[in-house]
Amino acid sequence: MVAHVVLLRARSTLGEAEREALLDAMRIAFTSIAEIRRVRIGRRILVGRPYETQMAEHFEYSAILEFDSEADLRVYLDHPQHQDLGRRFFEAAAAALVYDFTIVEPGGVRDLL
Repeated sequence: MVAHVVLLRARSTLGEAEREALLDAMRIAFTSIAEIRRVRIGRRILVGRPYETQMAEHFEYSAILEFDSEADLRVYLDHPQHQDLGRRFFEAAAAALVYDFTIVEPGGVRDLL
């Protein structure tokens, strides 16, 4: 499997109309692109652990999308609905990180090393 991991800190000047347009683009892309296996959206929580103070930047939101294969990820990335989402995402972002990972169940970790 492949995970597409996105971290976002939104612009402080992000207006309500821009926010709603981004949310609509997410809903459309995440429900209309068949290659997406799973989507999880999150908001950062702080639990009072030392590692939290070691982060160079604070990213308030996350999105983790899972795909069966790299080919499926590429279909998603090239899809017109993702193109619209990506444009709106980067317009809304003060800062962002996007990474893609091969992922396995715990029993398959040796295959990654």
